[in-house]
Amino acid sequence: MLLPLLVAATISVATTTTDLRDLVAAVGGDRVRVESLTDPRRDPHATEIHPRQLEMLRSGQLLVRIGLDHEPWLARALRLAPPPPNDLDCSKSVTILGGETPRLRADRRPHVHAFGNTHYWLDPENARPITGAILEALARLAPGDRAVFERNRARFIAELDTRLARWLGQMKPYAGTRVVGAHDTWPYFARRFGLLIAAAIEEEPGVPPSPAYLGLLMERMKQTGVRVVLAEPGASPALLRRIADGTGGRVVTLVPSVGGDPEARDYLTLFDVNIARVLTALGR
Repeated sequence: MLLPLLVAATISVATTTTDLRDLVAAVGGDRVRVESLTDPRRDPHATEIHPRQLEMLRSGQLLVRIGLDHEPWLARALRLAPPPPNDLDCSKSVTILGGETPRLRADRRPHVHAFGNTHYWLDPENARPITGAILEALARLAPGDRAVFERNRARFIAELDTRLARWLGQMKPYAGTRVVGAHDTWPYFARRFGLLIAAAIEEEPGVPPSPAYLGLLMERMKQTGVRVVLAEPGASPALLRRIADGTGGRVVTLVPSVGGDPEARDYLTLFDVNIARVLTALGR
């Protein structure tokens, strides 16, 4: 008599970004079904709520979010759909930059980094605590699969360590190079790889620069020899061109999230792509 095979149940997970989706998949493997609520080719802070997203939340067992004020649309989505019974805020697993500067505003403008800079996944070292928190969240839902999750995470961390050593070696000759950011997206990336962000084109996160501020920024870039601007796909091409023309600088468009560019197909290749582009901009 043949006994039926025991098949492990699949955990349904919704994430607020493709970066978190990738990290959940790295830990969960075939024990999870994970989807991102956002499209990395669009502004993640201004996501429109669609029926598909609401269904993902209704059917999910676990929600994994960036946290802080990164997802101002999420509160509305959770009012429209019953939230998953388990909610993991990954910001609680990492050290947040910029939290010492209060930015709460009377106009309640969304995503002003009111509680600190939210782009912490752009330091690959932060994948270590984030995947640790994901492992614990998945193991609470499927205790019998803890060993599977631990093996999956160990493989991911081993590959992360290999690539991180290479990225750091490639960037070492440029340690201390001063750059300008288009949006306040890159402090974690810059800190990890030895770059110094001298200024941002935006006067405040999400606030376009005034003509006076822009003129002062360009003058300071020329005076201090800052020649590289780190931008993202959503930055104004006309504004970036004006800065490049006015300073003799070079604009490098980096990819802030997995899938934001076809080359950045997963969390690790996201950094392969961005490091290669920065090295090109720095003159390698």
